[in-house]
Amino acid sequence: MLTRRHLLWTAGAAAVWPLHAQPAPPTVAAASDLKFALENVAALFERETGQRVRLVFGSSGNFYAQILQGAPFHLFMSADETFVFKLADAGKTLDRGRLYAHGRIGIFVPKGSPLRADGQLRDLAAALRDGRLSKFAIANPEHAPYGTRAREALHHAGLWEAIQPHLVLGENIAQTAQFATSGSTQGGIIALSLARAPQVAALGSFDLIPATWHQPLAQRMVLLKHAPEAARRFYDFIATPGAQAIMTRFGFTMP
Repeated sequence: MLTRRHLLWTAGAAAVWPLHAQPAPPTVAAASDLKFALENVAALFERETGQRVRLVFGSSGNFYAQILQGAPFHLFMSADETFVFKLADAGKTLDRGRLYAHGRIGIFVPKGSPLRADGQLRDLAAALRDGRLSKFAIANPEHAPYGTRAREALHHAGLWEAIQPHLVLGENIAQTAQFATSGSTQGGIIALSLARAPQVAALGSFDLIPATWHQPLAQRMVLLKHAPEAARRFYDFIATPGAQAIMTRFGFTMP
């Protein structure tokens, strides 16, 4: 026979415990140039659908290596489509993905720096000659696509060899932007999408480097094997007008 206390406890438990546990939000491995733009897109996605996504930012090359080793991501948003194609060839993805944006790079100079934000890099060349330059930040070109494009641009300007002793390498482009904006370096080559963020723009000056000085930053996303339905919905949401308006506001060119 059930006591009154037992009945009250079970009634309370029914009110506290949901009949169906909410699934964990899907995890998105996103290139760090997307940090500010994608946080805004994810917030819009949650407002419109009631669903959340978990965003993890880093370098595309590191994510590629982690996914090969079985990291539990559901959607990969790379700053270089080459990594997506390699994962597809390795059988880690549902397909070969979709191009979602093209990115740009430029030179950022913090307030108080002896450098000028000159996208033609003439002032950077002069600073190397006259001794004004001590430290300059780029992302690690070995695994960060924005670092690879920075290296290509510096090669184009004829500065790559001379600037080597002055380089400070960020693990990804977001860390590079921290170096360039904090005053720990005298400037750096960062993503336009980060420079467009008000909290970054307030810290210095930025000028675009010509797109013809480096290979395109063709940014591709792909769903990984066993991606849940919520990840698929977010993947499709990236192509909606509202999401694309946010991406454009942060300097991305839509495909």
